[in-house]
Amino acid sequence: MHKIIEKVVSAEDFVRLRKVSGLTPRSLLAAQKALPNSLYGVHITLNNEVIGMARVVGDGALNFDIVDVAVDPKHQGQGYGTMLMEYVMSYIDQSAMPTAYITLMADVPELYLKFGFKLSRPKSEGMYIVK
Repeated sequence: MHKIIEKVVSAEDFVRLRKVSGLTPRSLLAAQKALPNSLYGVHITLNNEVIGMARVVGDGALNFDIVDVAVDPKHQGQGYGTMLMEYVMSYIDQSAMPTAYITLMADVPELYLKFGFKLSRPKSEGMYIVK
């Protein structure tokens, strides 16, 4: 039986889940520094192992960025990503002020389209820099 925990995952689980799910690897030191600054976090455990996670970062009123949505490949396709996003969107619905801007980088656009997200092209283009 899975368990949903509304808390940011440990830095160790964060680094592991990013790696196994194919997201850009992050260092443990960076995760230890960054994770406490999250606005919101949620993760799913199955048999006491963290199998999925999601986080929200931003200013807590006008700008929210949904990040680190990841599910261990052994457990993908079972609705865990949707569960994580339901919790994330509930948090944002309660926290966001009118005209708030909610963004994300969509590795799996189909998941986010279900929650009302739209592609920004051609009006705007997503951009990034990796240091």
